[in-house]
Amino acid sequence: MEELYFTIAGCSHYFGSDFMEKGMKVKLEKEPDNEYDKEAIQVKAKGLGKIGYVANSPFTVKGESMSAGRLYDKIGDKAKGKVIFVVDGGVVCRITDIEMNKPLKEMDKEL
Repeated sequence: MEELYFTIAGCSHYFGSDFMEKGMKVKLEKEPDNEYDKEAIQVKAKGLGKIGYVANSPFTVKGESMSAGRLYDKIGDKAKGKVIFVVDGGVVCRITDIEMNKPLKEMDKEL
């Protein structure tokens, strides 16, 4: 699997990013019914639920990480990721596992 990186944006609308640290596991889940962005991918953390979204704007994507639009067709309906580093205005992560057919309940247990 090729190395895929993404930025978590919008954290301030949920729990902020102060609690996030390198190595933390996250779960990505497409949100096709999102009224604002048809390529929305929400990011969840165990015990907290939604913590933000995969950035989808040139103003929120950090470095060479992928926007939600570029990542959308590469991951299926859900995937797992891991925090690489926390920066001002976003959290950069790497995709660790793409699980297209595993039920969400099983992924929740593994986080």
